[in-house]
Amino acid sequence: MVRSPPVTKPIEPRERRPQRIAVLPGDGVGREVIAEATRVIEAAAARWSLPLELVEHPYGAEHYLATGVTLPPGQMESFRDDYAAILLGAFGDPRVPDNRHAADILLGLRFQLDLYINFRPCKLYDARLCPLKNKREEDVDFVVFRENTEGMYAGIGGSFKVGTPDELALQEEVNTRKGVERIVRAAFEFARAAGRREVVMADKANAMPHGHGLWRRTFAEVAREFSEIRSRAMYVDAVALQLVRAPESFDVIVSNNLFGDILTDLGAALQGGLGVAASANRHPGRTSMYEPVHGSAPDIAGTGTANPVGAILSAALMLGDLGHLEAAAEIERAAIATLRAGETTPDLGGGMSTSAVGDRIARAVAGVALSAR
Repeated sequence: MVRSPPVTKPIEPRERRPQRIAVLPGDGVGREVIAEATRVIEAAAARWSLPLELVEHPYGAEHYLATGVTLPPGQMESFRDDYAAILLGAFGDPRVPDNRHAADILLGLRFQLDLYINFRPCKLYDARLCPLKNKREEDVDFVVFRENTEGMYAGIGGSFKVGTPDELALQEEVNTRKGVERIVRAAFEFARAAGRREVVMADKANAMPHGHGLWRRTFAEVAREFSEIRSRAMYVDAVALQLVRAPESFDVIVSNNLFGDILTDLGAALQGGLGVAASANRHPGRTSMYEPVHGSAPDIAGTGTANPVGAILSAALMLGDLGHLEAAAEIERAAIATLRAGETTPDLGGGMSTSAVGDRIARAVAGVALSAR
């Protein structure tokens, strides 16, 4: 049986009321892959009588260009108070050069909803997809806990004398004891719940002793509470090197916002590319957000060639967090079956369209034999 990545702490289903899910397809291929993810969710909802209500929202480049509004007043509060989860596509459009709408929506959700856990399972579903030679599926099976609300992405800094030879640009990294401790603790709690053997922290304390010294001290203190789990603190460059040499040596990795962003894309490459990579942006017990990690890819938007598997696996993470574990596991199994059968989009060497892959997975989830057309 395929092991589905367990969640840090399942969100309790909301009594008998429907669990409302805000769907934000976004821009470009985001709209195409989220359409397939919602088809799969609807198939699961029908098969298991899940109390789900999908509510699509128009926010993205088209809405911003038409109205000048990224999110209307009160919308963020509505996401927090009125929805059990958020399913997100991808944002980015060349008609909005500064991508203001993308920053306001995506980073706004992460920061304003305090989604401090970026959870990235890096799992190889088919050995043929790994760019490393002689690696088996079991050799690439680790998860990354990326701190999601602090670090270099906090937006603290500025520029002076822009456009002159004396231009000065400052970008500050923010690390708080609270922020560091809660992401480190989440990584250890996951390892304990999932039966994982080790947690590795990636930092750069040798070159950044103040901020990353806080990470080292906090990691050591929290690790003592989980004595049955091995712990290692490594410099991030050493982690990157070892991920390429021997990814099987990693189980759970925890890191800051910037380093976690980089390491998780490396992890996506090891599992077959961004098209199959899923993610969850969590605050356990609160409304959380789920998204594939690829961009809006305007160069292929409308061609029907975008890979929907990352979006579909993100939906599986969401359903698992909402308490629908059987449906989540079945979605993952169906997605893996299509990959191993070579029923994939061109990025993985297949000849199927976005909608055809989504149809195959939705049929499997609905209980229709994969041979059915």
